[in-house]
Amino acid sequence: MRWIAVLCLTLLAGCVSTPVPQAPGTPQPKPAQAPATPTRAKVDQFVAVVQTVEPVAEQICAAQTDPGTNCDFQIVIDDRPGQPVNAYQTLDRNGRPIIAFTLAMIAEVRNRDELAFVMGHEAAHHIAGHIPRQQQNAMAGAILLGGLATLSGATGDAVRTASDLGASVGARSYSKEFELEADALGTVITKRAGYDPVRGAEFFTQIPDPGDRFLGTHPPNAQRIETVRRVASQL
Repeated sequence: MRWIAVLCLTLLAGCVSTPVPQAPGTPQPKPAQAPATPTRAKVDQFVAVVQTVEPVAEQICAAQTDPGTNCDFQIVIDDRPGQPVNAYQTLDRNGRPIIAFTLAMIAEVRNRDELAFVMGHEAAHHIAGHIPRQQQNAMAGAILLGGLATLSGATGDAVRTASDLGASVGARSYSKEFELEADALGTVITKRAGYDPVRGAEFFTQIPDPGDRFLGTHPPNAQRIETVRRVASQL
């Protein structure tokens, strides 16, 4: 099934590293300036890329995952006001994979290759099973640090704090590797869909470079671009 779910999207005639869900009421950072609004041409570009990338992603998902894996991607637009340039993959309550693009992401990508690569990258997160793997890492970290705190004599809030910290560290432990895995498989998806993944990966030149921070969630942009070039050269 190929379709686009638009969440309360209103467009004028003339006029997107798997984010971590935050609890309601958590203060959100304010962007320096209002995110851009996509033009009609950018919306048409988005629709065209969805129509070509989604079936390829679903085919690769069906070929590379265990039987029973839900490969029916749903592409949605996150139209919440003030959202920054972002795209992310998540699951609905029934386990269906969701790929969401903010309006600012749709507005800021410079061409179809960049949009296709971002879409392929997010689809790759699901195909590689990164959400359940991250949950397992978080659980292992929580058990480890919570257990150590208990053995040291801590109780109550101290144990819960240690468990929360362990879960956070565990969830981040392999996030850089997950991003590079998604870049590699996303390169394959992008290429098979008829787009240029190397040109698409130039999107990384538009975003801040995370460098190589300890426990950072994303690898350096140069490493990601090199991964795309290496995989593309082998296709």
